[in-house]
Amino acid sequence: MEWRDQGIILSARKHGENSVILEVFTPEHGRHAGVVRGGTSRKMTPILQPGGQVDVTWKARLEEHIGSFTVEPLRSRAMALSDRFALAGLNAVTSLLSFSLPEREAHLSIYEITAPLLDLLGQNDIWPLAYLRWEMALLDDLGFGLDLTSCAVTGRSEGLEFVSPKSGRAVTREGAGEWVDRMLPLPGVMIGQGADDDASIIEALRVTGYFLEEKLAPSLGNRPLPEARARFLDLLSRRSG
Repeated sequence: MEWRDQGIILSARKHGENSVILEVFTPEHGRHAGVVRGGTSRKMTPILQPGGQVDVTWKARLEEHIGSFTVEPLRSRAMALSDRFALAGLNAVTSLLSFSLPEREAHLSIYEITAPLLDLLGQNDIWPLAYLRWEMALLDDLGFGLDLTSCAVTGRSEGLEFVSPKSGRAVTREGAGEWVDRMLPLPGVMIGQGADDDASIIEALRVTGYFLEEKLAPSLGNRPLPEARARFLDLLSRRSG
């Protein structure tokens, strides 16, 4: 068995004396792992950093085997390692992908928005909004998308103030009625309205976080969300405060 693809490195962990198990996210083969022989060498260590774009060739005797990777660098995103905020964002993205994507299942639409998102690392003024949109797209791709176009009850597209925690649909105050206290707030930034400052984005990320934790995580065996996401939100909160 053999294939070649490009990919984004999600993680690399030591395996044996001088090898690593590399996990990459590729457009055609999804989240995929393989052994890189000599991956702990001085030459390979800088290449096998999370977020890096690489060309990989995977080989195995049988498809179900972990197999091995041959790796060639395409694009380094090492600049994130020297920027605390950018590094936290990078770790949030790679850990959420490892957490949420099924192994060896292509998710091309997510790949196509992840690479540009990582290219924005270091542009800390615009990155949080791009990250929010990425989380919303991730939920949508995995079957837990939010429908914020019109009210689930009245059908109106104006005056949307809430999100139903059950359906993920937008709701007006009129539509919420006696259930208003059970609704999630709908920050304007999620529908392209109002401020897109850090405080608004944090509020919106609490909404996406609810669906990640209460809808996506149970479908994956109730594993806790990656701590890296919470650390990124904490840094964002401190920056806005």
